[in-house]
Parts: sequence; structure tokens; C-alpha cells
Amino acid sequence: MSAAISAKQAGAQSVVLIDKCPESWAGGNSYFTAGAYRAVHNGLQDVLPLVNNVSEQQAGRIVLEPYGRNDFAGDLDRVCMGRTDARLAKVLVEESLDAIKFWGGLCLKTEEGGKSLVRDLQRAASQAGVQTLWSTPFRSVKKDAKTGRLNVVVGDASPRLISTGAVIFAAGGFEANPRMRAAHLGPGWDMAMVRGTPNNTGECLEYCLRTCDAVATGDWSGCHSVAWDANADAESGHREISNELTKSGYPLGLMVNAHGRRFVDEGEDMRNYTYAKFGRAILEQPDHMALQVFDAQATAWLRSEEYRPERVERITADSIEELADKCVARGLRSKDAFVQTILEYNEAVLAHRRENPSAKWDPSTKDGLSTQSTMKRLGLAKSNWALALDRAPFLAVKVTAGITFTFGGLKVDPDTAQILPVSGVSPSRALYCVGEMMGGLFYENYPGGSGLTAGTVFGRRAGKAAAEFVEGLNKVLKVAGRREGTAERKTREVMK
Repeated sequence: MSAAISAKQAGAQSVVLIDKCPESWAGGNSYFTAGAYRAVHNGLQDVLPLVNNVSEQQAGRIVLEPYGRNDFAGDLDRVCMGRTDARLAKVLVEESLDAIKFWGGLCLKTEEGGKSLVRDLQRAASQAGVQTLWSTPFRSVKKDAKTGRLNVVVGDASPRLISTGAVIFAAGGFEANPRMRAAHLGPGWDMAMVRGTPNNTGECLEYCLRTCDAVATGDWSGCHSVAWDANADAESGHREISNELTKSGYPLGLMVNAHGRRFVDEGEDMRNYTYAKFGRAILEQPDHMALQVFDAQATAWLRSEEYRPERVERITADSIEELADKCVARGLRSKDAFVQTILEYNEAVLAHRRENPSAKWDPSTKDGLSTQSTMKRLGLAKSNWALALDRAPFLAVKVTAGITFTFGGLKVDPDTAQILPVSGVSPSRALYCVGEMMGGLFYENYPGGSGLTAGTVFGRRAGKAAAEFVEGLNKVLKVAGRREGTAERKTREVMK
């Protein structure tokens, strides 16, 4: 929608948004997000004008360090293993704050996460004059050799032809397509649960690669996937529950697999830098599942929207042994290993505390409380926020992998989001690609909040570039029409 609104703002006379989903599924994956945007800023003075839920008294208690261009670029480079396209990254970072200001100018809100964001986007698009065709799948696009315009065929039972100057593809990845997941992400990925829209099934990606001479780029074996409620619907996200099916409290506890063994460093980094890759780690475990385990010290810190009894099955017990017994009925294969894992972890935590008596637990920063000391070291460390699990009642939650979006996509010009063709083919200024369908930004992982920002940044660029191209094309066609009319008149005069 950012591309459509941007095109109208840039002067496009007519913008039509075509979506294969019904209106009840509007918003794609944006609807299922927490509405978080990652952006550079100079501190509180940059952020306060963009929000409406912080009182003057609250603002006086907030300490917000600046997050500069080097910080954002460094995070992107670090979590994506240095593979991010440098030109795409530069545009994303430099225009990230402007992207949020762009939304602010549209009076959008994210108080209900993606739900309110999408509702307000729809309203803004409608007010801008964007037309929308729902339940209308894309079929083909072909250039008219005479006019240079594009003939787009859409619809199923009753296909219709739309003549347009430019097309911006924003059809998402292939995360809701089990066949493509298994083919590109690897064995077992057909078993992943779909966290968001069931409509991102990759047809437009395959069409562009097959028919439009587009270039595949980015991490086609990578995706954004999270710890997800194992009892959720496997085929799509839940429109009402939405992002609350995510289970992101693992830094406060432990995650163990069906054999009762840990498999990740839960305290490796802040949650926003690990949650998008730990879904893969869970999927790779036996039975594609894990158990998140907490004690009474941590449960008070868990997000209520994710862990309250109305939202998730809470397995509770007054001892670790009792908890293990109950978890057997939920897929735990070895309760002895489960108990042993936690006891060894507790011993390592206490050993570290004895060597570092002044260390304080602080979930707001990487506090260094770990399982590694000179007296005892675990084979798999917990590097931060390591509290002994020794205070009843104990809690376990069963999770699996929930896939959000895929990282592989089409290669684009960072300046315009124009689709770049294979070598030897002249690029078409009429075809663009944005959102999760665009490749080259994320590899293996991503910094939390970058997806919505990228969609906005490159959507704005594509909308503006497409509108400007169509304006130029229309001028050329208008001049050509005048010349053709003049030639016809002269021919008639000669014939007289």
C-alpha cells in the first residue's frame, strides 16, 4: 500500500491495487506484525513527535540513546553475516526515519500492532484515490509493442484486461507454499506453520523469473521464522489472535527439545536480533518442537499477550520433576534428560554467580550473567540473563516454528526498486518490485522491525518512480498521437 499511496502523491492519475486475497485478508503479513519499525534517530526528540501515547511526565523518565546510521548498518551487517546488498542497505538506513514520518503524515497508528496499521493504511489509500480489486489473482503482463503500455490480465473465472503504464509487484514470498518451502528452504520446511497470510504462495515470483527476465537474488534458503504456539493453525495466522501466538520470552528461560536437551544460546543477544532465526533452530529439532521453560522469577516478566492462560497452554508444576512428567504428554521423550539439563544449568549459573557476586540481572541490556565460569562451563552457554530455574511454580510452553516470510526474491535497482533483468536484456522501466518479494536485504536473520521499514522505504521509491515514468510515457504517447493525427489530416488533404 505504501507504493500505491506514494504513486498517488507523486501525481499518478489512476492507481489500482490488485490482490488475490479477499478483503477480509487485507494487509498481507503486515497485519500480523507488532507494528514495529526500525529507524535511525537522534534520541527522544526525534521519536516523541511520532507517538501519541507518552505523557510529559513519562517522557521525563525515558532515557533513549541515539540510534545512528552506523548502528543500524552495523546491526544489519552483523546479523546478516555481511551479505546484505550494500546499496539496498544504504537506502534502507538513510531513509528509515523519513519512512516513519511518511506514515505519521498519514495519521497511522500501531496501538493494536499490524491490525490498526493496515486499517489506517486502507483508509489512507482510499482517501488518496487508490482503487482496490479484491479476490483478483494476477495472471500475466505483456508490453504493447505499439504504445509501450502494459496489458495486465487478472482474475480467474472471468479474466479482465487492464492497460497500464507500470506494474509494481508486491506479492510477498513463498512462505505459504509447502512445495516451494521444501524445495528452497530444505527438508522439513513443508512442516512449518504459517505465521501470517496464507496467500503468499510465490506465483508472482515464479512468473517474473520465468517470463519477465528477472534475476533471483538474496537468501533463497533463508527465512524469518519464530518460536510459535505449537497448538496454532498450521496453514495461516489467526486474524484475531495475530502476533500473540509468537512466544518470544525464551531469553528469560530455557528452550529444550523433545530429548530434553538445549539447542540454542537463549541469551546470545537481545530478542530482536535472535527471534527471527530461532524458528529454524526449533524446526531442526526432533518432531519440530521445543519446550520453553521458566520459573517464578521469570514468569512475571513474560509478555501477558503471549503467555496468559487465555492465549497459550500453560504447563505448570511445583517441581522440575513434576513439570517433566507433565511435558511427556506434550511430546517430551526423556524426562530424565530434561531434569538433568536443568540441574546442570542451575549449577553453572550458581558457579558464575559465586565468581561474580556483584553482577545484576537486567533484562533491558546484555547483562553478562551467564553459565560460564572457571569452575563450570556448559558445552552450550547461556550468555546473558542466566537465572537459576529454582523457584516454584514452574512453567513450560510448547512451541514450534512459525514462518513469517522468505528472504529470497528479485533483484532491483536500489534507487527506484525497478526490476533488473538478466544479463543482455534491457531493463524495463515499467516493472518494479517491493516488500518481501524483493531480495538482497536479509540473509539468515534480520534485525527486528526492519521488514516494515524496508517495505515503506522501497515502496515509496517504487511508487514515485513508477508515477514519474508513466507521466513521461503519457507525454510521449500524447505527442505521438498529435503527430499521427496531423499526418492523417495531411493525407486526407492530398487525397482531396
